[in-house]
Amino acid sequence: MKKIENSFAVTGFIGKDAEIRSFETASVARFSIAVSRADKAGEETSYVSAFMGIEAWRKNEALDSFDVLKKGELITVEGYFKPEEWTDSKSGEKRNRIVMVATRFYPTPEKEEKPDQPKRKSVSKKKKAGK
Repeated sequence: MKKIENSFAVTGFIGKDAEIRSFETASVARFSIAVSRADKAGEETSYVSAFMGIEAWRKNEALDSFDVLKKGELITVEGYFKPEEWTDSKSGEKRNRIVMVATRFYPTPEKEEKPDQPKRKSVSKKKKAGK
């Protein structure tokens, strides 16, 4: 049977400062990131955006890693999807959702766009036999 990997990597801007909850030995930061993609229809390009909810857990000794989780920061998040199920206490209905759990996140360096700059061709040097 093939092994299916449960992982993601996404880059986006943090929507608002992370909400941090501390427990006895660990803490959780919950935050959202805004992502978008270009949607081209003929000559017209529009951008489709969405906010994705993320949660990150850290031992209380490592809380300084949450310092980058500030509104407007461009970050890359890597992690896995965690399914959650529960019963609504008011209606008794079963509910579920998928939580994106960050195992790693870091500031993403912004790429500078340089207009009208020709692309460089990769040149490989091959050694000729006998030289």
